[in-house]
Amino acid sequence: MTDTIPARPAVWVNCAASLDGRLAFAGGRRARLSSPEDLVRVQRLRANADAILVGVGTVILDDPALRVHWDLLGEPEGPNPTRVVVDASGRTPAHARVLDGSAPTIVGTSRANGRSYPAHVEVVVAGADTVDLAELFRALAQRGLRRLLVEGGASILSSVLRGGLFDRFTIYYAPVVIGGPTAPPVARGPDVVALDQAVPLVLESLDRVGEGYVATYRSRLASGGA
Repeated sequence: MTDTIPARPAVWVNCAASLDGRLAFAGGRRARLSSPEDLVRVQRLRANADAILVGVGTVILDDPALRVHWDLLGEPEGPNPTRVVVDASGRTPAHARVLDGSAPTIVGTSRANGRSYPAHVEVVVAGADTVDLAELFRALAQRGLRRLLVEGGASILSSVLRGGLFDRFTIYYAPVVIGGPTAPPVARGPDVVALDQAVPLVLESLDRVGEGYVATYRSRLASGGA
């Protein structure tokens, strides 16, 4: 019997934010909001994922390696998840660590992108001018990636959350308030003017982690997850 390929992986969205829901400082400047205890939690999420996904904006601003820090888990070096970068127009810097070949890497892009990437990077075209995340997620499932961790940034978080393309959402609330008009929020996109336009969530748990709290939600909109 052949296993049925799901419409998408099981998607776990994770982020850290200030109490007023900001992911970074003004203009997107990186804010280290996770406590040491939360960093360990995040590494466990990474270790249990088949792939980690971020947007190209996060790659440009933070240059993440998207690897598991096994030392924080007190465990020997193990395999790293596949790194997935959403890059519709080819803005990933040539020197970005996600292109260094140290872990499997997939770039999800659009047909409008004529950029070439290193030979060891797999390119998945999903969409005409922008990346169709639902189509990209289906392609990831077809490649055997069943557990996807989405880490941001704001545009990706908004698209995944608003589209109901997730199963669980965890957010670490740091005990700070950032404010300001240019600090990126957890969710962007069109204005919501009624409750039925908001993303419905179900709270599963609320736990003290270091100096902050981690809230875990599941989606009421999820469909097609494994």
